[in-house]
Amino acid sequence: MRATTAMLLRSEGYDVREAGGGEEALGALTEREADVLLTDLKMEPMDGLTLLTKALESAPKTQVIVMTAYGSIESAVEAMRRGAYDYLTKPFKEGELAHRVQKALERARLINAVELLTGDFTRRHGLASLVGRSSAMRDLTGRLARVAPSDATVLIQGESGTGKELVARAVHALSRRTEKPFVPVNCSAITESLLESELFGHARGAFTGAVKTRRGLFEEADGGTLFIDEVTETTQAFQTKLLRVLQDGEVRRVGESASIKVDVRTVAATNRDIEKEVADKRFRQDLYYRLNVVTLRVPPLRERKEDIPLLAEHFLERANARASRPHRLSPGAIDRLMTYDFPGNVRELENLVEQAAALSESDELLPEDFPLRRTPTPDGSPTVAAATLADVVDDAERKAIAGALERTPDDLGRVAETLAISPTTLWRKMKRLGLRNGGAEDPS
Repeated sequence: MRATTAMLLRSEGYDVREAGGGEEALGALTEREADVLLTDLKMEPMDGLTLLTKALESAPKTQVIVMTAYGSIESAVEAMRRGAYDYLTKPFKEGELAHRVQKALERARLINAVELLTGDFTRRHGLASLVGRSSAMRDLTGRLARVAPSDATVLIQGESGTGKELVARAVHALSRRTEKPFVPVNCSAITESLLESELFGHARGAFTGAVKTRRGLFEEADGGTLFIDEVTETTQAFQTKLLRVLQDGEVRRVGESASIKVDVRTVAATNRDIEKEVADKRFRQDLYYRLNVVTLRVPPLRERKEDIPLLAEHFLERANARASRPHRLSPGAIDRLMTYDFPGNVRELENLVEQAAALSESDELLPEDFPLRRTPTPDGSPTVAAATLADVVDDAERKAIAGALERTPDDLGRVAETLAISPTTLWRKMKRLGLRNGGAEDPS
């Protein structure tokens, strides 16, 4: 069957190498990487799943197609979960074989193109969160590479710390707008009263403190990309104005009646379930459809644990560049990191590695250099979490603010006075910590 399959592929013009087993195939891949590996699952002494795993370790860009007998689809599904690109059920037709191989080659070429185009961008911007061998990251980078050259509006969804802004920067870097500005704005970090002025600009005298006319971020991003982070943190009144700008391609500065044409590609992001926000009437449905032309989902780190060693090494290399003494990760430290679910995702992993490198007195980072604690999950069961200083501070602030809100509901001004902070600082901390004000208006 191997000889027949090779003959069919050669007749299609492909350069084909044959291997009589898993070990021989790995040797061939070591000598010269292949675009596509076509392998059976039932083999001895090395079976197809083992070959798949080892092949992706040594040649991560190789696209693997597994062949399996009818009735053994479970094995094929397991192979896909481990990173296989596709599977063929035996017996298969010549046309089906050619079609699957062609699609696999297109994907391999696409990944090569992504690496070439993002290589310099990665070096300049530290695009570490887009590096990975997991199937989830390969899916993300492949989809990103397809949408980036277009001008389609992109919605990026993912938990906090997964690297949504880095994905947005990659979209910009791979677009035809790469030489133009990339302008980010975080809606959760700006009060509602200032957000409209920040994005659309304002005229002199439009409000107290507007001492001169100012261009907004839409105008700053003209010809380039505007990244609107945490877009679901805005009010529906603001969403209406944003929708009008996206529909008309025009902005009107606060306090002016004339509109200004802008050529901006919009990339938005959220860490919330935006469809639920729409269903609960907290986010405008028409704006959701306007933003959700193409969705890119950034997987949490717990869904791509096989990328943890690669990311940890990257962050340690960066920490070593700033340190007087270089460190290295011990196998035990990697094993410890692999047992952790990282609720803070890539950002939390970076924090843990930098903390360990800063505090360790030895050249080798050991498991004890990565202190983890146990915290209860919503269902009451314990889970491991990192005992970082940021966690402790956040927990203390959350408890203090929540207690003050209970004592003085619906009066954020009084709550801020009790905590000896300004109302604006209180509002920002509540946004960051996920606290709601129980019906009181956000302070301005």
